[in-house]
Amino acid sequence: MIMEIEHISRKSPPPPPPFHSCRSLARRFCHFLLFRCDPFFLQFLYFLLISLSGFLLLRSPAVAGRGRHIEDLDLFFTSVSASTVSSMDTVEMESLSRAQLWVLVVLMLAGGEVFTSLLGLHFTSLKLRLKREDSTVGSGGELEDKREVLRWLGYAVLGYLLCFHLAGIFLVSVYFAVARDAREVLRRKAIGVPVFAVFLVVSSFSNCGFVPTNENMAVFKNDSTLLLIVIPQILAGNTLFPCGLRLAAWVAKRAARRKELAGVLLAPEAVASEYKHLLPRRHCVYLAATAVGFVAVQVAMVCAQEWRSSPEVLGGMEWYRKLVAALFEAVNSRHTGETVVDVSKLSPAILVLIAVMMYVPSYTYFVPRRERDSWNFIKSKYNETKMLRRSLHFSLICFPIIFVFLICITERGAFSIDPLNFNIFNVIFEVISAHGNVGFSVGYSCERRMKVNPNGSCKDASYGFVGRWSSKGKIILMMVMLLGRLKKFQMNGGKAWMFG
Repeated sequence: MIMEIEHISRKSPPPPPPFHSCRSLARRFCHFLLFRCDPFFLQFLYFLLISLSGFLLLRSPAVAGRGRHIEDLDLFFTSVSASTVSSMDTVEMESLSRAQLWVLVVLMLAGGEVFTSLLGLHFTSLKLRLKREDSTVGSGGELEDKREVLRWLGYAVLGYLLCFHLAGIFLVSVYFAVARDAREVLRRKAIGVPVFAVFLVVSSFSNCGFVPTNENMAVFKNDSTLLLIVIPQILAGNTLFPCGLRLAAWVAKRAARRKELAGVLLAPEAVASEYKHLLPRRHCVYLAATAVGFVAVQVAMVCAQEWRSSPEVLGGMEWYRKLVAALFEAVNSRHTGETVVDVSKLSPAILVLIAVMMYVPSYTYFVPRRERDSWNFIKSKYNETKMLRRSLHFSLICFPIIFVFLICITERGAFSIDPLNFNIFNVIFEVISAHGNVGFSVGYSCERRMKVNPNGSCKDASYGFVGRWSSKGKIILMMVMLLGRLKKFQMNGGKAWMFG
């Protein structure tokens, strides 16, 4: 009996409870994602997963309803375009059901730069927490201080995101409540004002460019007040986000009286490796000045070239409405893609200028040469990467060239029978627009066809030029949009320009 008791006492301790095992497994998984996986592949996986999820929702019978049948490839293309905030379209927007429009709203919100930066702050904070738990007592306090700074910075970004969306939706709704003609347009198209207001504001702030109407914003080209409401949303969601973020952090500092935010505003380089959107005050001034300069050049060029143009552009409008339309087009050419004119009717010089603006990264700005070494804020954790990822990267110009070459191969048949629509400039323009996540397109015109289609008559549609491409060409352009959304990881992409 005594021997049996001793044998039992020597047995191994009981196994840990299942909850403890699951928690340990989750911790190991978090360690793998945060410390072992490359950020490029993590974000690529993120956009791919939300695109696949959006596609499954768009094609589900409960969401699609009994509307017009849309091919699966076109639905997947639309999902990728929304999640990468590119607004390249192969379907007419009015053919989508109301539920499908709400799915696109979620995709655009999840793919916007401000929202993804907020997710990045959350995961960085989690990474610092795991580091603190694994570190010594001396270094743990420093990590906790930085984590506290990022937490309050996350509150500022969240407040920034909510304030602009709520204010934009309110202003757009009020405008349609007052403007009877604009409200009548939505009534004829069977689009509710709440749906349109939410869709337009989310699309504009995320810099996607989708609009629930087939004509995009061209149907509202005479509603200058509406265009002026949308313009701040576009600028605040991307190009001038660092400027607005500093303002939001300053407001949060004043409201919460947090010394962490005061310190990060004075020395943003302390979190530059974790959050690239917070720039020094002087660099925010340079960014705003450069953005205003780019817009001013485009407005001047559009007015000079298109002031007396056809009604599809600026013809038949009052002078102040022409100025607002030109301003709206110039602001959208950087990264949004909403348009009030027929892009294909613009002069060649304007099309070339738009292509250049679409190619320029969002945070490009001029810095005086004397200050180029004052603070190297561009260096980040992404520059200290593995050789594997560096070997996968090309310069910012290589990707468009490679994909233009591939598309010319897949669409070689259309080049020979329809050379006026399928010409090299139109393909380059489409690829640059997709790589820049803009969404401008020269479209397709049946009037420019040189040969009659043996399969039937040609019918003009409101979707982009890519809608006439083959399935292989559409798949290639989806890859262009995904890689364009991650072009910030490309080496030497988006560095500040210098002048002395």
